[in-house]
Amino acid sequence: MTTSRTLPMTVPAQDLPARVRIHEVGARDGLQNEKAVVPTEVKAEFIHRLAASGLTTIEATSFVHPKWVPQLADAEDLFPRLAGIEGVALPVLVPNERGLDRALALGARRIAVFGSATETFAARNLNRTVDESLAMFEPVVARAKADKVHVRGYLSMCFGDPWEGPVPVHQVVRVAKALMDLGCDELSLGDTIGVATPGHVQTLLAELNEEGVPTDTIGVHFHDTYGQALSNTLAALQHGVTTVDASAGGLGGCPYAKSATGNLATEDLVWMLQGLGIETGVDLDALAATSVWLAEQLGRPSPSRTVRALSVR
Repeated sequence: MTTSRTLPMTVPAQDLPARVRIHEVGARDGLQNEKAVVPTEVKAEFIHRLAASGLTTIEATSFVHPKWVPQLADAEDLFPRLAGIEGVALPVLVPNERGLDRALALGARRIAVFGSATETFAARNLNRTVDESLAMFEPVVARAKADKVHVRGYLSMCFGDPWEGPVPVHQVVRVAKALMDLGCDELSLGDTIGVATPGHVQTLLAELNEEGVPTDTIGVHFHDTYGQALSNTLAALQHGVTTVDASAGGLGGCPYAKSATGNLATEDLVWMLQGLGIETGVDLDALAATSVWLAEQLGRPSPSRTVRALSVR
C-alpha cells in the first residue's frame, strides 16, 4: 500500500462544514456481528491502531449481557487495555443500569444508550415497547449526567424497518426528542437497514430542528445496503451535520435485523471528505492499513472499496 498519494484531488464544495468528527464504530458495532469470537488482544490492537491513524472518537465495546452479544463478553478485560490511549474518546454502549455500573467501575466517561423508533425492533432488540425502553434509559442517563459522563443516544430504524416498512418522520422525531429530553448530549440517527435517500435525510433533520433538536447535537449513522451511505452523508453535511458514524473497513450490520448489511466504511468516508477539503485529522493510508490488518485477522478481505483500491495501487 502506497504512503504518498496525490489523489483524491481537493475540490471544495460550498456550504459544507470545515471539519467533520468521525465517530468510529468498527470495534463495537463492526465486530459485534462477527460469528467467530475475535480475541481480546486483537480487539485491543485494533483500537490502538485506529487511534494511531488519527481517529479521536472510537467506540470501544458494549456492556450488554454476554448472552445477547457473545462477541463483546470480554468488555471488562478489553477496556483496561485501552488506558494508555491519550486524547481519544472511548465511548461504550450500556443497555441498562447494570451495564452502566460495569462501565463506570472501569472508568468509562462516555456512554451510549440504544433505542428504537419502531415498536417491532424495540421488542426484538430490547424486549420492551418504545416507551418502556425510554423509561429504562431514564435512570441510566440521569445517573451518568450526575457523574458528568457524556451520553449519546442511538436511535435505530429512523428511515425504514424490515417488519414495519416505512417509518413516518413524525414518529422518529417523537422518539428522538424524548431521548434528548432525557438529557442525552448527542443523538445518532441510524439507518439500520440502509434504505434512506438524501431527501428523506434532509426532511428528518429539518423536522428535528423544528422540534428543538439542534443540528450540532446530531450525528448520522448510515448503512450501505443500497449504496446510498455516502450520498446520504453528503445530504447531512449540506444540512450542517458535523458528526458522522463509520466503521473501519465497512465492518458491521445488526444482529437483530437480518437485512442490515455493512456500515459506511470509514475509509470511503475519509476519501470523500478529503476530496471536499473537509478536515478529519485522519491519516487515510494508516487507517486503510489497519483495516487490511484486521481483515487478515478475520480471514477475509475488507468490504471497503477504498481499502481495496489503495491495496492494489
